[in-house]
Amino acid sequence: MTTDEIGSRAARHGHTSVTNSTESTSPSNGGKKPKKKRILLKLFLGVVLLGILGLLAGLGLFWSYAKDAPKLEDDKLSATVSSKLYDANNEVFEELGAEKREMIKPTDVPQLLKDAVVSVEDKRFYKHSGVDPIRIMGSAFSNFKTGGLQGGSTLTQQLIKLSYFSTKEKDQNLKRKAQEAWLAIELEKEKSKEEILTYYINKVYMANGLYGMETAAQSYFGKPLSELNLPQTALLAGMPQAPNDYDPYVKPDVAKERRDVVLYTMKENNKITQKEYDDAKATPINDGLQPLKQSNENRKIIDNYIREVIAEVESMGKNPYTDGLDIHTNLDMNAQKRLYDIINSDTYVEYPDQDFQVASTVIDVKTGQVKAQIGGRNIPDDVQLGTNLAVETHRDVGSTMKPIADYGPAIENLNYSTGRIMMDKPTNYEGTNIPVTNADMQYYGALTMRKAIMYSRNTTAIQTFDAVGSDKSAAFLKDLGIEFKNIVAANAISSNTSDLGGNKYGVSSLKLAAAYAAFANMGVYNKPYYVNKIVYQDGSEDVTETESKRAMKDSTAYMVTDMLKDVISGGTAFNAGIPGLIQAGKTGTANYTDDDLMKIGASESSSIAPDSTFVGYTPHYAVSVWTGYNQRLTPIPYEYWGTASDVYREMMTYLSEGVSNDDWTMPDTVIRSGSELYVKGAYEEQLLPSNTGNATSSSWESPVSSESTTTSSSTLPSQTEPSVPQSSELPASSTQQTDPPASTTPSEVLPSSEPPQESSTPPIIQNNSARRRLSPG
Repeated sequence: MTTDEIGSRAARHGHTSVTNSTESTSPSNGGKKPKKKRILLKLFLGVVLLGILGLLAGLGLFWSYAKDAPKLEDDKLSATVSSKLYDANNEVFEELGAEKREMIKPTDVPQLLKDAVVSVEDKRFYKHSGVDPIRIMGSAFSNFKTGGLQGGSTLTQQLIKLSYFSTKEKDQNLKRKAQEAWLAIELEKEKSKEEILTYYINKVYMANGLYGMETAAQSYFGKPLSELNLPQTALLAGMPQAPNDYDPYVKPDVAKERRDVVLYTMKENNKITQKEYDDAKATPINDGLQPLKQSNENRKIIDNYIREVIAEVESMGKNPYTDGLDIHTNLDMNAQKRLYDIINSDTYVEYPDQDFQVASTVIDVKTGQVKAQIGGRNIPDDVQLGTNLAVETHRDVGSTMKPIADYGPAIENLNYSTGRIMMDKPTNYEGTNIPVTNADMQYYGALTMRKAIMYSRNTTAIQTFDAVGSDKSAAFLKDLGIEFKNIVAANAISSNTSDLGGNKYGVSSLKLAAAYAAFANMGVYNKPYYVNKIVYQDGSEDVTETESKRAMKDSTAYMVTDMLKDVISGGTAFNAGIPGLIQAGKTGTANYTDDDLMKIGASESSSIAPDSTFVGYTPHYAVSVWTGYNQRLTPIPYEYWGTASDVYREMMTYLSEGVSNDDWTMPDTVIRSGSELYVKGAYEEQLLPSNTGNATSSSWESPVSSESTTTSSSTLPSQTEPSVPQSSELPASSTQQTDPPASTTPSEVLPSSEPPQESSTPPIIQNNSARRRLSPG
């Protein structure tokens, strides 16, 4: 080695040594990089350790839940669990989910049905092992993004849920989810995919008391699954998630939307072509549907009641079709059968034709229990859980609104007496130039509130509403379970005027009966309900507590009731009278707008109406009845306006058999002077000189007997007498008439200066066995 080579080599070594020395002591590092790396490494290892510990803890918790899961059994996987409905006498009147199935074998399941079910319910069904992590994460992300509640359950998990778990709220927890997942994994080990899919197809509820898709195919289309076409198969495949909502008989539009979703998923999963999708989507939802057969003879009688029971149970978070419940209801079966017979035969009441509709509700006034309800007349045999007109709120109830929107609030808030003098005179709706007209196009001048409600005067009702104010009227109605988006427009119902939107606001037979029941119950309102107790398979039970509250003073309830007694004994509802029975009630007849009349081809509405209602009560029961046609523009003939009160009369006669004929006890908050009633305290204040001396026409109340009130100036002090227009000064009659006066025939007119007098023998038109009344409602 030369000297140069040795020097060069030494130099290189020395340089290297210097360089290494420099790097290890460089002030720019200060020894911090290795330290940071060590910290990050420790943090990473800590996170990993925590993750492992968390995973182990999760697995431990999962196992602690899973080990207590029920055992897999073929009987559980294939069986349905029925719920029994009991009436008030603890007799079973319906069994939901009773065994009504046609089973199918795995080898017989059509490929088209497999493709439809898997596409819409679990497209990764053939790839997962019972639980699908990808589906769970996708559902979680979707829920986070949209705020929805999309489920992540596989078809296997759904089958386990249907077989082993109820929908009771206390079951919606982590333990149940863990057991559901564990059983799904175990089931996938024991059964093939085809067997699991077949269990599901045979088990699911398909609406109308049917279980299993083969049963549904034969009941709905009259042929087996193997013979169904694509749109029919897609319809059945989509029903299990919400069978009642996707029922093609009851909700065809919703059912078609769901069917089309199934078809779309099949196209997206390449199970059908674009042309097959387009053709199937264009197929009507009722293609091939057969009429349904009733499950038993009594089903028609109780169908609407069953519908409401199911809805009430479901609102509690329970599934009456799969939870195996004993559901105890408030149904009085004998009363239900009588109400059905009254409405669906000509034995008790005569009806104009077969299409004429009636809906009625019977409520126990002390408890709010719905004892009987019929939601329609002449319902076809193939309809189950169909439309219940007794709970619909899109039809007018006319002047039955007056006690609850006008006069009741006036007594409650303004201490009006039944003898308060009111002026039946030309009146406009507040803030408009729209006139309020009476049915007979007449004005009676001064009359008491008792007479105003007896003869259903529209002008005084609107004046009273204006005096009370819309806020107080709305609050009074809300306490009776009735709410309107537009209380002013809704009040037009009570005066039979649709110009303010009256025909857009209705009250159901159910709500109307419950509201009037509060009058009968001395001001205490009970929310109406159908189910009083639910007993579970383990013996535990939930008892329904009556939701009660004081909706008005006892003085208000008693005074309104006292006036409504006169409506039956000598007012617009005399044909609702039952000899000797103490009762109260109110008529209500809606009217047509000018536009409606043009469509109908009528010049005036004096002899036609779209809706006629009656609600009445005793201290024991409240009964409301609505009558009309499904097509609102089909008018009720004049001579059948009293059919609603005819139905009431027949039903209340039955209900009152063997029941004590009690009267209401006047509370100490009310004072009677002659035949009129006054709120205690308010009446005494009216007698003070300082008050009476300052009385005005808007505040002074004359304790005048309703038997002697006229428009004569002698009935009112001169300083309080309003100016009453004479008949020659009245404006021309409006064409918007409602009901005719109770004490006249259609050809008779009362003079405007004299109110009608009570008649012990009001005119009645004999029409076979049914009594008719001509009333202004």
